[in-house]
Amino acid sequence: MNRLILSSIFIFLLMAATIRNSYGQDPQYSQYYAAPLFLNPAMAGVELNERIGFNYRVQWPNINSKFTTYSAYYDAHLPELNSGIGFHFMQDKEVSTSVLTSTTLSSIYSYELQLARKVFFRTGFQASFMRKSLDFNSEQFFSNNINELNPFGGPIGTNTLNLGEPVNMLSLSVGGILIAENLWIGASAFHLNQPNQSFFKDTNSSLPMKVNFHAGYRFSLGEGGFRSDFTTMSRERYFIPSINYKRQGPFEQLDLGAYLYLEPIVFGMWYRGLPFKPVQSVSNRDALVMMVGVNLISGLNIGYSYDYTVSKIGIKSGGAQELSLSWTLPSRYQGKPLGRDTVLPCPKF
Repeated sequence: MNRLILSSIFIFLLMAATIRNSYGQDPQYSQYYAAPLFLNPAMAGVELNERIGFNYRVQWPNINSKFTTYSAYYDAHLPELNSGIGFHFMQDKEVSTSVLTSTTLSSIYSYELQLARKVFFRTGFQASFMRKSLDFNSEQFFSNNINELNPFGGPIGTNTLNLGEPVNMLSLSVGGILIAENLWIGASAFHLNQPNQSFFKDTNSSLPMKVNFHAGYRFSLGEGGFRSDFTTMSRERYFIPSINYKRQGPFEQLDLGAYLYLEPIVFGMWYRGLPFKPVQSVSNRDALVMMVGVNLISGLNIGYSYDYTVSKIGIKSGGAQELSLSWTLPSRYQGKPLGRDTVLPCPKF
């Protein structure tokens, strides 16, 4: 039965890796590990405790085409079922001459298998309700808004593109992640059913599948000083290189960098882009990302990052700023066996 589950997951991921339609693109977070359920459904419940989190991102605030994304999530570990559950809400707005708003509400279930001592494999399944709406500003009009009898007068008519009502969609996604003591390797595939996102009646515009691959390794830098929580435990210190590759239609990007964790402070820096693989003859360079965060003993994690834009859009665009906030709640299973003591070694951001 376990082999059947694993085989099904990787067949789904292989299917997703072969799809190359190009009709849209999901939003992205620079602090991708601070948006765990958006990165991979298999991460629901991975922390062994209940967890809540919030994310906010604003991109290119100094130009007309601004992107604003915010999300909230909750997940929990169910040790008696070797499972996890999660709920994720996200809203993304693209503002230029019009406002494209995308709202997503997701429910997630994950299941965990132990493959060896301190080696676990998690699978995740996600069902999402998505709603997209498009609103034009009051000053925009098109050719069929022009009054032929008075062409210099004000525009006439409304809804000139016959866009109809907002679009509602169901999206199905899967993911898997292998967790060892200092290593993790994960992959996820979103929008397996490629729902129709067209605003025009009788027209199909499929939302292409999105594939993520992420991995990293944690190197210990030795113990630091003692913690200030009346225990004899030393502060942890790690160097954590990581990668995050994503593809949706013809668009591909790679986040490559590392984190330095000197408890309780985290520093991160990475490069995003694939300069050797241009998209439609345009250089695929995006940004240098710099991040600083803090992990408190109380379970509260706060992160801030800034994207220094290196693409042709330039730094005058304002780059991108991102804020993450999460809180891992105290365990409800104190003194009870949880099935494993190995936690995901990746950073919180």
